[in-house]
Amino acid sequence: MFTQIAVGSFMLVASIAFAALTFWLLEHFLTQAGGWMTRRPHRPKLVMALIVSSIAILGQVTVSVWMWAGLLWWLDLFGSLELSVYFALTCFTTLGFGDVLLPVEWRLLGGLAATNGLVNIGVVTAVMVETLRFIRMNQIQALRPKAG
Repeated sequence: MFTQIAVGSFMLVASIAFAALTFWLLEHFLTQAGGWMTRRPHRPKLVMALIVSSIAILGQVTVSVWMWAGLLWWLDLFGSLELSVYFALTCFTTLGFGDVLLPVEWRLLGGLAATNGLVNIGVVTAVMVETLRFIRMNQIQALRPKAG
């Protein structure tokens, strides 16, 4: 049991660290584009920021699922890499079909992967909302006449 918790906790931290790196890079990219983003036309640039953010987030989630799948495959818990990816994806997204199960001695990893996915989806949602709010706020502020 403690081995499962230790291995799963390591994966949670690794996945969250990768998510933090992804969000830091996304924030850096959008900050660099800040001046351009505040010039007209605003709406297409907001849509572009949504698309760029979505692609970055999908990439981050994909890598996290592959990290879990790699662990499951490395531990030789499934007969194929495809089955490891399938199980990791259904756990990470909390879909949990239940058609593929971990061996009893490793079953806690499924719950930890699902927890990782829940935390990740919450953080992703917050980052997406904050990113779009920040960009739109700067666009609106750029429209106001300057005092002076």
